[in-house]
Amino acid sequence: MFDRDRWVEIFETIRKNKLRTVLSGFTVALGIFIFVILYGLGNGLKNTFQQFFLDDAENVLFVRPGRTSIPYKGYKSGRRIEFVNSDISDIEGQFRYFIEYMTPRIFSSVRATYETESENYSNISVGPDHQYIEKTVMMYGRYINEQDLVTREKYAVIGRLVALDLFGQLDVVGHYIDLNGFAYRVIGVFQDSGGDNVERTIYTPYTTQQLLNKSTDKISMFAVTFRKELGHRGSIIFENKLRQYLKEKKVISPRDPRGVWINNLADSLKRNQQFAGALQTIVSVVGIGTLIAGIIGISNIMVFVVKERTKELGIRKAIGASPRSVITMVLQESILITTFSGYAGLFLGILMLSSVGERLDEYFITNPYINLNTAIFATIVLVVCGGIAGYIPAKRAASIKPIVALRDE
Repeated sequence: MFDRDRWVEIFETIRKNKLRTVLSGFTVALGIFIFVILYGLGNGLKNTFQQFFLDDAENVLFVRPGRTSIPYKGYKSGRRIEFVNSDISDIEGQFRYFIEYMTPRIFSSVRATYETESENYSNISVGPDHQYIEKTVMMYGRYINEQDLVTREKYAVIGRLVALDLFGQLDVVGHYIDLNGFAYRVIGVFQDSGGDNVERTIYTPYTTQQLLNKSTDKISMFAVTFRKELGHRGSIIFENKLRQYLKEKKVISPRDPRGVWINNLADSLKRNQQFAGALQTIVSVVGIGTLIAGIIGISNIMVFVVKERTKELGIRKAIGASPRSVITMVLQESILITTFSGYAGLFLGILMLSSVGERLDEYFITNPYINLNTAIFATIVLVVCGGIAGYIPAKRAASIKPIVALRDE
């Protein structure tokens, strides 16, 4: 039942003891504020790791040739390993169950020219599956297809920023650009969440590039995605089998760590998520420690408050106040202060996280945030603990006989 007189008395007590109230509230607000900030920064760090890896499909393996470091079967160490087109078809046949998409990659630099505009760009010669592996989004036109590979067309799919640099507009499908002295027709313009460097890239059919490279069939590397239902463990099995197969095919020692390089993005993503999660756990523990410090602080203050009011509580009991009413009064005051201060700290913490925005990107913290349910739960815990902090000394004081309380100095 709402007791107006009691609440008037509580507010009057708070008004008369401003410093004590401010100190109590500041301890609570600071605890929840620091918890929200630390937890939010932990989430921001985790976002950075995910953003770094999720530009590409998560289930992708990037396979690069290297140089052998161990002599094997008559071959000396230091032999340069090369991948060719037949490696792609052989792997597709050998690992049909594992593979979802696969594409060769040939890297080069080109001088792109259109009329009076000219600029240097990265050129990656690829197959059609590259669009799905890189999560490329077409803005205009289309991507490279299988027919382009067969006919070795001089087609180019250019990034959004390439179109703006050379043409000053985006809808440039059908125009021709000069790439290192060869005329290529623009068949599409793409955008990519990977950033400006990716959007200043030009994709061409890999068979066309091989034709221009004196009809070679060599490729720089290849990317392959495995079926997602295989999961992380399946990706490790696939990676090991693929490495073993390539070493046997290229006559590389099974113990040679440098002949073939495989970057399993799923494994890297999991490891970095675990690392980010560990950091977030550490940050959360520090935040929880701050909450505990706040709880201890409010507990000490409430012990002092009750001790200070022992004589007052004795007078109340002497004129007929029940122990329950004494406890309730102290408890309501404690809960009022912790609730108001806790949610003030919560609001300020969320406001601070929202205001920093992109300012922490250089510190590898992206979009720091805290789940509202988590923040509210932490605040409720602090409020409950604040109530307990007031209840324990109040119960002890309420159990003291009035005559003893009146003698308290």
